[in-house]
Amino acid sequence: MTRIFDWVRDVLSEFSGSLSPDAWSIFGINFAHPALLLLLLLLPLWSWWRRRATPQRAIPFSRAAVLGLGPQPSLAWVRWLPWLRSLALAGFIVAAAQPRSGARAERVSSEGIDIALVVDISSSMLAEDFQPQNRIEVAKEKVKRFVVGRKSDRVGLVAFSGEALTQVPLTTDYPVVLTAIDNLQVGQLEDGTAIGTAIATAANRLRTAPGRSRVMVLLTDGENNRGAIDPRTAAQAAGAFGIRIYAIGVGSEGMAAVPVGRGLFGLRYENRPVKIDEALLTEISTNTGGRYFRAKDAQALQSIYEQIDALERSIVEARAYIRYTERFRWPLLLGLAALLGELALRARRGVLP
Repeated sequence: MTRIFDWVRDVLSEFSGSLSPDAWSIFGINFAHPALLLLLLLLPLWSWWRRRATPQRAIPFSRAAVLGLGPQPSLAWVRWLPWLRSLALAGFIVAAAQPRSGARAERVSSEGIDIALVVDISSSMLAEDFQPQNRIEVAKEKVKRFVVGRKSDRVGLVAFSGEALTQVPLTTDYPVVLTAIDNLQVGQLEDGTAIGTAIATAANRLRTAPGRSRVMVLLTDGENNRGAIDPRTAAQAAGAFGIRIYAIGVGSEGMAAVPVGRGLFGLRYENRPVKIDEALLTEISTNTGGRYFRAKDAQALQSIYEQIDALERSIVEARAYIRYTERFRWPLLLGLAALLGELALRARRGVLP
């Protein structure tokens, strides 16, 4: 018998190294430990050995009449006992092999991108040249669509006008980021356009990020006119930390209706020329390995975010994982039911040893 168990151990060890968890699949059910199913082949051998090893004993008793008053075995039920024991063992073996079914496959990035979204909320973002919405509403809508397309990238949000403020630090909690984008409003910060301060604030968040890929998406519709930090200097520092800047100039060409104050009936608008420092935005983007885009309407802005998504997507290494649903409970319950059935028969039918 010792030789048999040694042989089983060697076979199981060999199959454990050669079989993958998904090697055996029956009706869409596969096993985490398929080598354990080889134990099922030993059940007939175990039954045969048990019959051979169990001697037929006679019970000496002097008074047959008294013995007749005791429990009487039923040969029909006795024959079920080995089958119930084998069924119980089979159920336990199948449960130990851990049957499971694949629920769904999902893509998980092994190393995500760190992205800082930098959004201009100066008063000029209320310009209504993106009819029927103004610039800020269109920008928020497109930025949210960009965030929804993330999988495992860390995303942060920085709002700026005359000053800059981090709204959300880098995180994978996308609902929080989406809520913060919804809450962006013109007038939350001192008015103006401090591009250098915005770049420095976002770069300060990105420079300590654990990932190797750091990206800043800067969206503005004006020229740098506030802040103590020069945009070129801030961009140079960002580039030293390996941060690529993708700058987006938002606004149509020519004239646009820009708010200039408040009157009795709300904001007062005047048609003013659209001024975007494209030379500056192009320079800071190119020097950091990024690109500059001009969004003259809502569709162009959406296309730009899709291009940025495509440019950065290729550097993410992804692996496929399968989320399993465990199915071991049914064979385990079957084994327990068979074992309880055997015990019940022995107790109620009075099977003699």
